[in-house]
Formats: sequence, structure tokens, C-alpha cells
Amino acid sequence: MCYDIALNANLQKILKRIPLLQTGINLDFDFAATYHKIGMSFPQWPVIVDNNGLQLDRFTWGPIPKLLDTAEKVKRQRQMYLNARSEKVPESGTMWNAIRHQRCLVPVTGFFEYRQIPGWKNKVAYYIHSREQDIFFIAGLWAYSNSWDVDKPERIPTFTLLTRAANSVMQQIHNGGDNAGRMPLMLPDELALQWIKKDLTDTDIRNIIQHEYPAAQLEYWPVNSVRKVKPDDETVIARVEYEGLPAVIQ
Repeated sequence: MCYDIALNANLQKILKRIPLLQTGINLDFDFAATYHKIGMSFPQWPVIVDNNGLQLDRFTWGPIPKLLDTAEKVKRQRQMYLNARSEKVPESGTMWNAIRHQRCLVPVTGFFEYRQIPGWKNKVAYYIHSREQDIFFIAGLWAYSNSWDVDKPERIPTFTLLTRAANSVMQQIHNGGDNAGRMPLMLPDELALQWIKKDLTDTDIRNIIQHEYPAAQLEYWPVNSVRKVKPDDETVIARVEYEGLPAVIQ
């Protein structure tokens, strides 16, 4: 699933991309560009919603469902809600169906995934981004969550990233683990702006979540592991050469 993302661009760049985009009450321009954030740290992140007009605001990654009603449960299980399978959004009775009208866009410059190589002890991390745009959008859902934080006990705005079945490139990169064969639901600008329209029907939602980002529009290369502490700078996404690493076939 998608637990590692990057936004190595300033917020002004996002505002210039979308006409009429305004800033929300939770956003300030101290957001530091980042080459890597891991979902399990539940970071704050800029997201775009339609709040009587397009708005860029700061939400926390990782909803806290009502069933996580103690701090212990939150600590143990919250990471399960960092991603949502897009197939679950139209499925009645699911948490994601219940909040399907609370849609958002998550701007990123890239994301990371691990590739399993037969005969190799360790998986190889890859950095993946769009060939077409330096900033692209991942479809998301948002919700107000009980923070279960003694310092911030109020309800906080949170979000999850939607995933879908991988395209031909991502099938080769995200090829191991329980959630192999998945990728973020990346949307081109036209579909991205449709995704957050308030009057979207369930049929419209089904059509949008079927979008498969073309493999030919992805650029990717191997990097050092992003699960190790390191400076948050361009070295995180620097290409690494691994002897004997099989090529990913377009």
C-alpha cells in the first residue's frame, strides 16, 4: 500500500496550479517541503477540498474510526486506515462508503514502494513520480476524527489515500507482501477536479475510481531504503545502482 510520500515543493506552487484555490484556516506557509514522510508517523499534510469553494488546508494523515475508542487501540490499529481500497468506496456498509461524499485531493511530487527480487534478502525501494507533472494528485477521503491526544483532545481533520489495482509498471515494483499489486489512485488534473465536486453521483465516483494512471507516464528508479533515519533532502530520492537488478519492463 502507499505509506511513503514526498512533496518537495512549496505551497505557492500548488496554489498556482489550480485557479480559485484558497487557503484554509489550518494552513500556514511554514509547511516545509519534504522528500519523504511515512504514514505511520501520522504527519500533517496539505490537502484540497471543496468547502464552498476550492480550499487548500492542512489535515492529518490517518483517520481514527469510532471503533478505535481507546488510546491503546489507536496506537495498535490506526495505521490500517492510512490507505483505503478504492473498490470499497461504492460498497455499502463500509467506512469508506459512509464518507464517500467527503472527498479530497492529496498533492505529492512522488511516492515510494518496495520491490521484491527473487533470491535477494532485502527488497529494493523505488521512487516513483509523474513524467508529465512535477506535482500530481492522489484521490483521498477525509473525516473528522477524535485525536486521542492528551495535548489535542479535540476532533481533528484527517485523510486517507485511495489505492487501486496496479498498472503494468507498478505490478513489477510493488510485487511482494500482503498488499502486492496496488498503487495510489493517481488522477490527472481534469479527473482530480471532478473528484472533489460536491454534486458527484455514485456513478460518477465509480467511473473515476476506475481510472488507471498510464504506465508510460510514470518515471521511477531505485533509491536507498526510506525506512532508515536520514536527512530530509534530495539524497532521499537519489538514484542508486544495484548490481544485477532486473529492469522494470515498460
